[in-house]
Amino acid sequence: MAKKKFYVIWMGHVPGVYTEWDKAKQQIDGYKGAKFKSFPDRAQAEAAFRNGYATYLNQALPAAPGGTRHPRSRPASSAFPTTDTIISRSISVDAACSGNPGRMEYQGVTTSGKERLFHRAFPLGTNNIGEFLALVHALAFLQKQQQPDLPIYTDSKIAMGWIRKGKCKTTLPRNKKTAELHEMIDRAEAWLKGNKITNPVYKWKTEVWGEIPADFGRK
Repeated sequence: MAKKKFYVIWMGHVPGVYTEWDKAKQQIDGYKGAKFKSFPDRAQAEAAFRNGYATYLNQALPAAPGGTRHPRSRPASSAFPTTDTIISRSISVDAACSGNPGRMEYQGVTTSGKERLFHRAFPLGTNNIGEFLALVHALAFLQKQQQPDLPIYTDSKIAMGWIRKGKCKTTLPRNKKTAELHEMIDRAEAWLKGNKITNPVYKWKTEVWGEIPADFGRK
């Protein structure tokens, strides 16, 4: 009996972890620059998918003499995975702030049609907080919709870093004006602590693709 394998699709039509090769193959057929690999157990596959292709590649390449990784394993974008082309079936999130701090709002939209899926506004906040909350909102939204593999795009490296750490590293004071916002931050951090992230989060290539679909158009 053949040993069961788990297939990680980092870059494909619908990235994720698949248990059947036929379904995994559908995600890479016709996809230029597809990134995928099989793993012998689920835990290893899910960890590789969660950490991203660049991180996996960095770990997989042999070390150079002296125990350090070869420089090729450290591409500038390794910490922030992206895709070669836009995955149309995905969600895009963004935030806008009038001042810093100032009135802040964030939203999530469908990448292809720019259909608004959620939106929140606060009287006082920062853009980084908005980007962070937008990402967590998207993750929770997709979990509730039972779409654990749908990709999410953001143009914020800071928000991606905060998501990985499970912590919103803001210095915005907690007071009467920011009480509701800080309550949202607390809830977002609690969600990250109590839930497993399965949706791939990708960096939007603004310099190549233009403004992210969720952009508020205020630049």
